[in-house]
Amino acid sequence: MVMADQNQVWVGSEDSVIYIINVHSMSCNKQLTDHCSSVTDLIVQEGQKAPSEVYSCSMDGTVLAWNVSTLQVTSRFQLPRGGLTSIRLHGGRLWCCTGNSIVVMTTNGFLRQELKIEENFRDTSTSFLAFQLLPEEEQLWAACAGRSEVYIWSLKDLAQPPQRVPLEDCSEIHCMIRVKKQVWVGSQGLWQGTPKGKIYVIDAERKTVEKELVAHMDTVRTLCSAEDRYVLSGSGREEGKVAIWKGE
Repeated sequence: MVMADQNQVWVGSEDSVIYIINVHSMSCNKQLTDHCSSVTDLIVQEGQKAPSEVYSCSMDGTVLAWNVSTLQVTSRFQLPRGGLTSIRLHGGRLWCCTGNSIVVMTTNGFLRQELKIEENFRDTSTSFLAFQLLPEEEQLWAACAGRSEVYIWSLKDLAQPPQRVPLEDCSEIHCMIRVKKQVWVGSQGLWQGTPKGKIYVIDAERKTVEKELVAHMDTVRTLCSAEDRYVLSGSGREEGKVAIWKGE
């Protein structure tokens, strides 16, 4: 979901439709149907109170740019391999996570850089699960399937080997978000010898784990920052609960 303007929330769905909800009437009165597979991410330009464009992506590798006012597609491009799970906008470029790689594209669809999973890990069965850009630090943070570490690349040179932040007693990472000068990582891990949903809070400057938070019986599958003051965590279907944390 994204807040496209003060009146609209855009919601991407697995049925390939983007639903537009009016925040005043609490009703969905518009649908966008240009995608042909599951909508996996929606983004707007950060720092703008009234974004003019929304970018959406779908699992088949399609990226669309929408005019918020007219609800028309202003540009589109297709990543050849598909598997597109998330996108970020930074420096006028779209950073796209396809599992096997993170590619940097112009908004018109021209490839500028590519971070390939097989060039960084001998075990090519792994894939990128989630990533965050920290522009002030000029860093890309990523989590990979089956790994209990967070990897950090320099935006200046993606070809250099990444730094690693190990997460103690972590069995699998599922999500990560940036919260001020921290990176929060949602996972499944051990707590006093018992499997629990765990959140690791990492200091972005020192690249060390500051805290381990436990409030879920099941895996932490999603994290959300609210008003830059709180963090919401959601667990898997075995528990299905949401916890609210005060960010520091």
